[in-house]
Amino acid sequence: MYAWTNLIIFIAQTLDGLLTLYLYVVIIAALMTWIEPNPYNPIVRFLYSVTEPVFDWFRNHIPVVMGGIDFSPLIVIIGIQLIQRVVIPSAVHMLIPAYA
Repeated sequence: MYAWTNLIIFIAQTLDGLLTLYLYVVIIAALMTWIEPNPYNPIVRFLYSVTEPVFDWFRNHIPVVMGGIDFSPLIVIIGIQLIQRVVIPSAVHMLIPAYA
């Protein structure tokens, strides 16, 4: 029983950490749109290759561009926060009822 509990907590904490890391990547990518970075820079290419597929998915499914401003990074940040604050704790509490 303890191994199952520890495994679920480990998975939840790992997912939370990865989402936090991706949150920072999204924020950096959004801030980089305010400047004109060199598109051939490996760091810039990495940031865009990691974030643009997610941004494009939201742009295709939800009208997130209003008045020339792209709100897809904001929607992604809200989604990450929702997963971190609601979905992960609810899943852990559902799988481990005694865990508070």
